[in-house]
Amino acid sequence: MVGSFIRLAAAAALCLIAAGCAEREATGGIEAPDNPVQCVPYVRAHSAVALRGDAYTWWDQAAGRFRRSSLPSQGAVMVLHDYAGPERAHVAVVRTVVSPREIRIDHANWLDDGRIYTDDPVRDVSEAGDWSLVKVYNLKAGAWGARTYSVQGFIGPGAPSDDEAHVAARAQSPAPSSDPIAGLIAKDQDLDDDADN
Repeated sequence: MVGSFIRLAAAAALCLIAAGCAEREATGGIEAPDNPVQCVPYVRAHSAVALRGDAYTWWDQAAGRFRRSSLPSQGAVMVLHDYAGPERAHVAVVRTVVSPREIRIDHANWLDDGRIYTDDPVRDVSEAGDWSLVKVYNLKAGAWGARTYSVQGFIGPGAPSDDEAHVAARAQSPAPSSDPIAGLIAKDQDLDDDADN
């Protein structure tokens, strides 16, 4: 009888452990590294998008360098913007596109906690279904977060299309000056350059 009880208890414990592993797999994982991890270095190390600087600068930096889209794709970097002021953003790597309205992401330092989150569900809650507004699953609480976040877009993977690169190059080239003095200075500089050759 005691042997049967021990076997039953061991089987129950094994089921609980297996259920815990399956639940963690389904809802993602949280890792607390020894040192807090920021979202930018984490995303740069775990994606093909090699940008630097604050997360709120990534969308503009990507113009002409990486493909930019309003829709998610596997390996793209999602840019959440303006969630705590204009110079606050968050970046995350799209791990999987689950459905037209749900993705899974890997990211770090969500809400300034320094932790790493993997396979974290994100749901498109925009009225148009255009991924402009999302909710992020709270892995700690085991429920969808109450707040919604604006999405600036998805960067990469890959190079921009020819049209995107052309528009970005045109936006970065200086506009012709209507200042007549600036034109004279530029002509004078051209003449000096020709004389040096």
